[in-house]
Amino acid sequence: MAHRNPRTLLATHEVSNQPPPLEDVNLYSADAILTSCAKWSGADAEHARLTKFGARVGSAEAQSWGVQANRTAPMFQPYDRYGRRIDEVEFHPAYHNLMQIGLEAGVSAAAWNVPKAGHATHAALLFLMGHADYGVCCPMSMTYAVVPALRVEPSVAERWAPRVTAEAYDGRFIPPGEKRAATMGMAMTEKQGGSDIRANTTRAARQSDGSYLLNGHKWFCSAPMSDAFLTLAYTEAGVTCFLVPRWRPDGERNTIEIQRLKDKLGDRSNASSEIEYRDAWAERVGEEGRGVRTIIEMVALTRLDCIIGSATQMRQACSLATWHTQGRSAFQKRLIDQPLMRAVLADLALDVEAGLALAFRLAMALDNAHNPHEAALARIGLPLAKYLVTKRAPTIVAEAMECHGGAGYVEESLLPRLFRQSPLNAIWEGSGNVIALDMVRALAREPETRDALLAELRDAGLNDEAETLLAKPVAERDARHVIERLALSFAAATLNKHAPHAVGDAFAARRLHARGITFGAGDGAIDETALIERLALRA
Repeated sequence: MAHRNPRTLLATHEVSNQPPPLEDVNLYSADAILTSCAKWSGADAEHARLTKFGARVGSAEAQSWGVQANRTAPMFQPYDRYGRRIDEVEFHPAYHNLMQIGLEAGVSAAAWNVPKAGHATHAALLFLMGHADYGVCCPMSMTYAVVPALRVEPSVAERWAPRVTAEAYDGRFIPPGEKRAATMGMAMTEKQGGSDIRANTTRAARQSDGSYLLNGHKWFCSAPMSDAFLTLAYTEAGVTCFLVPRWRPDGERNTIEIQRLKDKLGDRSNASSEIEYRDAWAERVGEEGRGVRTIIEMVALTRLDCIIGSATQMRQACSLATWHTQGRSAFQKRLIDQPLMRAVLADLALDVEAGLALAFRLAMALDNAHNPHEAALARIGLPLAKYLVTKRAPTIVAEAMECHGGAGYVEESLLPRLFRQSPLNAIWEGSGNVIALDMVRALAREPETRDALLAELRDAGLNDEAETLLAKPVAERDARHVIERLALSFAAATLNKHAPHAVGDAFAARRLHARGITFGAGDGAIDETALIERLALRA
């Protein structure tokens, strides 16, 4: 938050040539790229909601909450003062403020409450929320994505779905029956298996009343103060999905013991934990032995949010870089007017445009999943986009930091926080190899996904390379090469259809064809002015 009337005339020098903080700006209406995506995806039907929320998250107050929530890490409290086990996590008040404004705006619930373009509206809201703090987006994302899994088990959905789709926040740690709104977490992976969830060892024992008792450990339990978690455990029938609440139906605390909080590179405002189930009460969600099938749609939605999150980080980093270069001069020119800086910013803009376009195109596909083409496109497009966009984020943030020089390397600039955050989405919900193999499986087992992708590319005249790559089954050794090329073609096709010609043409020239290793080093002329104008936030 900007300080009031700081002194600029100091004993040894005058402070000048420093841009003001980027705050108190409507991050929806000021963003030409975002508003364009919202219009063609249908999200702009919620224009008033998005405009109001854009002003809220762009305010100096909300930006300061993000700083405070990351500066003061969550604190684990295993016991109360008398030595009784409580397994609670204490957060800075700023964290709760951020959770409140996000959930009340509908970040988690809008997808299920908005009659049309719900997932696209969610994409816009989550994108905006990340500009204030991405840590709180983790529980918001899981609360959004859990709904399809809950609906697999009608009796569970009847009690829990109204709470997780309420546009409200109740941060109290009390039984869910006393709350109107609830948040959800996930606890899937274990030490010995990671992404290989069939290597899990957690066991579930069925009780006479139909409930289950779980015993085992979980290596990553995200947002441990959530009201309940979806988790996987073995029954005699195989891997099964369960809902594990923090409170038992009798009002006692469930025996979910937090072992420790993770000391993470980034995502510091959000608590991630290791937990153990010790006869923890749970109820089954879906059929026994069908746990992976039960959560598959939830995984798809959280992968969408990984794409949105990385697009947010790239957009925010480049907004800060553009703002800084507009407000600072060197060698008798504003930085943004220097030819080399313009080449860098225009090149950065291409990945920002592609990230947002892919996120909203896939949200639109989910909104129209009743159409077989859209459903198949979502199935193949989510791994393609997650692979490409999440891997670009750290490189983009690093280059945006360099645009600031040394001023970008200090914590006050926000860029170090973004940089620490930027690798997460490439790891969460499947690292690069897992995602590449998921693409291989989709193409092999669901041939309609190949047809949907090629149709999308054919409309843009970009199908030749893809058809060559997909003329035979993709070998595992080639999966990274194929997913990268297909993802770039998918991004180019989406921009070709939905972005100005200057953007689509430049992306094809710099990302599909001749390309330099570093930003601003690409061959061939592109419309730098058009790209930079869209990259800069409008007053």
